[in-house]
Amino acid sequence: MTLRKLFNRLFYLLTLLAAASLVFLTAGVLVTLVVESKPGFERFGFIKFLLSSDWNYSKEMFGAFRPLTGTVLAALGAVVLATPVALGVAVFLTELCPSKLKSPISLAIELLAAIPSIIYGLWGLFVLAPFLENYFQPLMGKVFGGLPVIGGYFATKVAGGLNLVTASMVLAVMILPFIASLAREGFAQVPDVLKESAYGLGATTWETIAAVVWPSSQRAVVGGIIMAAGRALGETMAVAYVIGNRHGALDSIFSPYVTITSVIANEFNEAGPTQMSALFYLTLALFLANLVVLSLARRLMRK
Repeated sequence: MTLRKLFNRLFYLLTLLAAASLVFLTAGVLVTLVVESKPGFERFGFIKFLLSSDWNYSKEMFGAFRPLTGTVLAALGAVVLATPVALGVAVFLTELCPSKLKSPISLAIELLAAIPSIIYGLWGLFVLAPFLENYFQPLMGKVFGGLPVIGGYFATKVAGGLNLVTASMVLAVMILPFIASLAREGFAQVPDVLKESAYGLGATTWETIAAVVWPSSQRAVVGGIIMAAGRALGETMAVAYVIGNRHGALDSIFSPYVTITSVIANEFNEAGPTQMSALFYLTLALFLANLVVLSLARRLMRK
């Protein structure tokens, strides 16, 4: 074997080892979660654990329903709030933005994506939560207080600013640059000849976007939105600061509530053996949920 072939072989083996290490690390995390959550699985079962609302420290009875519900609702609320703004940013950058403004706006998006989550959490705790408590929630209570999902008394008197809505807003700001970047890339990949043909036929900018740009890039954009939802599902510290961390019924969207990540962050250090196993069980559920979400997003983006 020549020196050149030996070098190529060695390079191939090194890159293969680097790629395989990611698979081994992921498999190792999954095996650890399965092993550590086994006592909880044997005690609580699968369906019972997922559907139970119990979180009783003295009786050592734990259920995943409320943390799972809070995780899904917070992520869903974040996607609903962030997607229209992110798509507007992406459309402006690719279709309408003057060349002098593209660089500053793109830089702002990158800076938002680079801010650590704990900073978002502190901003939500000290800025957003007091604003919502003092101005937004009383207004919502007066206008929509009769609706079950709002609950005027709860929204204005009990919840304070730390609740599910605040968590969703903080998550929305965190995933907004992610959705905007992926949507911008999707819109930018639409061939110029298609857009120029639409303009040549007399279409307006809005008609071109609606009839040409969006149909050609919607799978990539939707896949990016789903990937952003996956990030929102797994966010920890920012949510733990602002969601209120209360294992109670969700009386209103302004109720303090819990997510899987907030429960783990707040209770991991002081958990006993049974509670620790339940926390690992929650972590395993979140791991599998993220796996499903990311697999769906990749499938859409490949198409």
